[in-house]
Amino acid sequence: MINRRKFLSLSAKASVLGLCGGYPLWEARNFGVSKFTIPVPRLPADFEGFKITFIADTHYGPFAPISYIAQIVQSANALGSPVIVLGGDYVYRSAKYIEPVMAELGKLRAPLGVYAVPGNHDNTAGRQLTTRQLEANGIMEIRNKGRWLTLGGSKLRLCGIDDLWTGFPQIPNALGDAKDNDCCLLVSHNPDVAEGLQDPRVALVLSGHTHGGQMNLPIIGSPIIPSAFGQKYAYGLVQAPNVRAFVTCGTGTIFPPIRINRPPEIALLTLTAG
Repeated sequence: MINRRKFLSLSAKASVLGLCGGYPLWEARNFGVSKFTIPVPRLPADFEGFKITFIADTHYGPFAPISYIAQIVQSANALGSPVIVLGGDYVYRSAKYIEPVMAELGKLRAPLGVYAVPGNHDNTAGRQLTTRQLEANGIMEIRNKGRWLTLGGSKLRLCGIDDLWTGFPQIPNALGDAKDNDCCLLVSHNPDVAEGLQDPRVALVLSGHTHGGQMNLPIIGSPIIPSAFGQKYAYGLVQAPNVRAFVTCGTGTIFPPIRINRPPEIALLTLTAG
C-alpha cells in the first residue's frame, strides 16, 4: 500500500527523470544561429565585416530527417550572407542518404556561391557519388582546390581539402597560386589538420567533425572528442601552433543522438582584421 505523500514523491522523481531523459533528444533537434567575430590575419580591407554562413555535420539519416535539413536550409538562406560554406559529413554512414540530402542542400543560396568539402562519413558512404551530387545540385566542391573571392580591388582565397581520416588532403593544391601575403581560408572537415599546419598562407581553418562532443558537462567538459588532441579542438576558436581554427559543433549527431549543453548550430562568422 502506498500513501499519498510517497505517491507524490515518486511522481515528482519520475517527472524529473522523464525531463532529463527527454531533454538531450530535444536539444539535439533544436538548432540555433551562433554568431562569431573572427580575427583573420592579412584580411583585405574590402573584406572587413565579410560574413560567412558555416554549416557542418548535418548527418542526414536515422537521427535527422529531411524535414530537419530543410529547416537548416531555410534558416541559412534567411541570414543572407554572401558565402555559404559546408564543412562535411552530410550523411550518416549510408550511401542511400546522399542524393536526398544533396537535393535539399542544393536549395542553399548565396550571391558569391555555396562551397563544400567532404567529411569521413561522406567518403566512406560514397566518395564519388558525393562529388557527383554536389555538382548536380550547384554546390562547388573545393576538395583539394579553391576559388578566389573578389570584392572591390581585393581578393580572398577560399579553399578546402579532403578529409584527414578517409581521404587524401593536398594543402598545396588547395592554396594554388596564393602568395605569402594573400589571405587564405582553409576548410577542413577534421580540425586536427590545424595542429601540423605550417604553410604561412593559411590565415584561418574552418572545421567541424567533433560536434563539440555533443555533450558539455560541468567540470569534465566533453567526455568523447574524435580528435588526437583531446578536447583542444572540441569547439570554438582554437589556437593551433601556427594558425587559428574555428570549429563548429555542427547541426546533427551520431549515435547516441543526443546533445547536452551543446546545442546544434549554424555558425555565422564575421571576419575582421587581426
